[in-house]
Amino acid sequence: MSAVLAEIGSARRFWAPALETQSRADWDALKLDRLRRHLRHAAEGSPYYRAAFAAAGVGPEDLRTLDDLRRFPTLDKRTLRDRQLAVPPLGDILAVPERDVVYVCASSGSTGVPTASPFTAEDFDDWIDYEARQFWSSGLRPDDRYGHALNLSLFVGGPCVLGAQRLGALSVHAGTLPSERLLQIAQQFRLTALWTTPSYAWYLGETALKQGLDPRRDLQVRRLFVAGEPGGSIPQTRQRIEALWGAKVYDYYGLSDIFGSCAGMCERQDGLHWAEDHIHWEVLDAAGEPVHEGERGELVLTTLTKRARPMIRFRTGDIVSFTTEPCRCGRTSARLLGVHGRLDDMLIVKGVNLFPSDVEAVVRRFAEFNGEYRLVVERVQHLDRLTVEVETAPGLAGDAPGLAGRFAHALKSASGVSAEVRLLAPETLPRATHKARRVDDRRGALWG
Repeated sequence: MSAVLAEIGSARRFWAPALETQSRADWDALKLDRLRRHLRHAAEGSPYYRAAFAAAGVGPEDLRTLDDLRRFPTLDKRTLRDRQLAVPPLGDILAVPERDVVYVCASSGSTGVPTASPFTAEDFDDWIDYEARQFWSSGLRPDDRYGHALNLSLFVGGPCVLGAQRLGALSVHAGTLPSERLLQIAQQFRLTALWTTPSYAWYLGETALKQGLDPRRDLQVRRLFVAGEPGGSIPQTRQRIEALWGAKVYDYYGLSDIFGSCAGMCERQDGLHWAEDHIHWEVLDAAGEPVHEGERGELVLTTLTKRARPMIRFRTGDIVSFTTEPCRCGRTSARLLGVHGRLDDMLIVKGVNLFPSDVEAVVRRFAEFNGEYRLVVERVQHLDRLTVEVETAPGLAGDAPGLAGRFAHALKSASGVSAEVRLLAPETLPRATHKARRVDDRRGALWG
C-alpha cells in the first residue's frame, strides 16, 4: 500500500482534502503561480514557443493575471503534426532534452498523422497521481477489483490503469480483448469496476445478454468508467447503461496531447471535475471570446506542470459547457457540464448546428428503441436532408409510423432540426467494438 494511501485511509472522502476543497480564489492563485513558471519554462526550453511568443509580441513577463493568457497565441492539432514532421521525432515544441523523456503516447491518427505526446518521469508521475485522485472521487477503493478495457498500446488511456493500482485496487490490464473473453475475465476475477467507452459498455452488456448472462445478476460490476465519446455525460445514455448493468456510470474526459483523464465525475455524477492544478481551461466562442457559464464553446487548454511538451492555449476542437459552482460532494474545482461533440463532428443542417450527442439524448428517451442510431446527411437539389436511422427494441410491435412521427417531433423540439426517421430492426446498423461511428455525411462538395 502506498504511503499516500496509508495516510488517507479508505473511508476518507478526499484524496487530497486541502487541494480539492480550496476556494476559487485559491485555485486561481495556484494556477497563476504555476502558469508564470510554466510560460518561462516553455520560452526557455522550446524553440517553437520562443518564436511563437516573439511573433505575437508577448513573453512570460506579460502574464500578470489569468486573463492575460488570452494575449498569447493558440495552437492546434495541425501545428503539433507540422512541428513533429519538421523536427522529428518529437518536434520543436519539446521543451526538455530528449534524454529526459521516458514515455510517449500517440493519437489514433484519425485526423491525420499520429502525433506523439512525450512525458518526463515527473510528468508521468503527476498524471498517475491525478488518475488515482479521480478514481477515488468516483468511489473506487482498495478493496475493488478493476478491469481496464481500453487500448493498452500507444493510446493515452492505457496507463490510466496505474492510477487504480496506485489507489490500491486489484487491477486487470484487459485491453481490447474480444467481448466474450472480457466477460469471462469479469466473471473469473469478479470485477467490481470497469473502464471502457460508452458504446462499448452498451455493446458488452448486449453481448452478455446474448450469452445468457444478466450483467445485473451474474456479474459484480458496480462502477463503469467511460470516456472517448460524449455519451457518458448524456443523462439518458448514462441511465440506459446503468439500467442494463445495474451499475453506476462515471464519465471521464482526456486527450493524448495532455494526459489520460483530465476531468471526471465524482460520486454525485453532476459534471466532470477538472484537474485544475495541472491544466488551465478556457471555453471560447467562435470569435475567441469567453462564454458564460452553462453556454457552449470550444475547450482551450494550457498545461501548468507538463515539462516535456508544454501546451499553451491548445485548441481541442471539443465543444463543452462548464460551471465553477462548488459540487455537492464538497470539491470546488470547475466542472465540465458536458462534452457535447467536436467541431469536426458538428453538422450544419439547414443552418442549425447539430451534434450526434444532441440526437442521442432524444433517442435514449424512447423505450421503444435499443439505443443504436446513425445520422445520414445528403444534399438533394441543393438542400440538406437529414435522415435519422434508429434501431427498435427487440420484439417491438405496434404503430411504427406513429413512433417515427413522435420521435421526429421530439427531435425537432429539442434541436430545431427537422429529420426523416427510418426505423430499423435490431442488429441492422454496424456495431463498433469501441468508438461508435454515428455520422454518414454524403453531401460532398458544398453545391455537389
